[in-house]
Amino acid sequence: MDRPRRHRRTKIIATLGPASSTPEMILRLFQAGADLFRLNFSHGTHADHEARIDMIRAVEKRTGRPIGILADVQGPKLRVGVFQSGRVRLQTGQPFTLDMNNAPGDMRRVCLPHPEIIAAAEIGATLLLDDGKLRLRVLRKREDHLLTEVVTGGVLSDRKGVNVPDVVLPIPALTGKDRADLAFALPLGIDYIGLSFVQRAEDVIEAKRIAAGRALVMAKLEKPQALDNLNAILGEAEAVMVARGDLGVELPPEEVPIAQRRIIRAAQQRGLPVVVATQMLESMITAPAPTRAEASDVATAVFDGADAVMLSAESAAGQYPREAVNMMDRIITRVERDEDWRSGLNARRPQPEKNSADAIAAASVHVAHTIDARAIVALTESGATALRVAREKPDCPVLGVTTSQQVARRLAAVWGVHALTTGAVHSMTQAVEHARKITRLEGFATKGEEIVVVAGVPFGQAGTTNALRVARL
Repeated sequence: MDRPRRHRRTKIIATLGPASSTPEMILRLFQAGADLFRLNFSHGTHADHEARIDMIRAVEKRTGRPIGILADVQGPKLRVGVFQSGRVRLQTGQPFTLDMNNAPGDMRRVCLPHPEIIAAAEIGATLLLDDGKLRLRVLRKREDHLLTEVVTGGVLSDRKGVNVPDVVLPIPALTGKDRADLAFALPLGIDYIGLSFVQRAEDVIEAKRIAAGRALVMAKLEKPQALDNLNAILGEAEAVMVARGDLGVELPPEEVPIAQRRIIRAAQQRGLPVVVATQMLESMITAPAPTRAEASDVATAVFDGADAVMLSAESAAGQYPREAVNMMDRIITRVERDEDWRSGLNARRPQPEKNSADAIAAASVHVAHTIDARAIVALTESGATALRVAREKPDCPVLGVTTSQQVARRLAAVWGVHALTTGAVHSMTQAVEHARKITRLEGFATKGEEIVVVAGVPFGQAGTTNALRVARL
């Protein structure tokens, strides 16, 4: 099979599930444009996920392209208990108690089996139930219960979710289930951990400790408290996801686009891969084409410079998984042909940090633009060189060339990077010759055209980006 080459910079993550868990469908999704696959550990068994990992790696071997795997762990799920009749209708203005009593609830009360919420809530705090459909306000607090007033009423049924947007909850991001899932998944060679319920930098630090370098930690920003601690979290995270599901519940709808743009820009400044996720092509779960608003939503993320956009239920459980990936590919490709897309990226290009590695990366982009180079070839041990170059959003493609299959898979999430693995080089002369050969074989340049080569000397040592060459094929 030919080694496929993407003709776009923004990457696509597709979630696997019941609709997309055969070798044939995973191959079709990759051919349609998926660069990484997400495994949602909120659903499925370990055996299910191991089978999917095996299938992804088989597709990777067949196509000759590195494919990233994101293991998205569930995180704490805060839920009310059950009702005598399975559901109740709460009326606006009525009192309603959340308590620690395990007895089935009724119109007046229900169990809230999370003492942390009761302890942390303040008088006047808001509690959101069932993805924000119902809203309560705390009137009185005791050790074992909260008395609330129903601000927005409606039907509340068994085990619906609880969100507490006003409060930092003293709950770790990783549950016992998450730790068991990571203990299972990390030895299988996943590339990113999707860390849910991040509120503080300490949450990321703990996940990194468990990962121990075996996978990168992608902090899912879905809590208002994460926005309050954004800089500290980004200082520890190795990638970021704008998780608009819970974020859209806990923030007013008009605040979500502002938060999305703020997160993207902050991540870009630090050179972190940033993913925009949730409800991007939601209607394609049951329809073969998206709404115009959904197409615009994907386009907005691309215009803002997100590294990747993600499909959730559309590819995991929808009726049109391949069509959803193909549609996302088409939208991205069209946006990236627009003049405003390029001018916007140039206008928001971050200032390089005051170190030699960033200076070389910025210079490579400037030189490539000046000479109309066909590609920038970043020889990288850890992936950092390719990341630095990609952060500058160059006009031409970036080839992330590494000796590590693991690094190549991680680069599958990075904007504009065409990742591949090769043998080691030992001198700059050898590196330039290697870069010439790769760009020709991969179809990026032909005889007489120029490329820019970026590397670190001495070779084989991570974190030494310090050399730049221009080469003609």
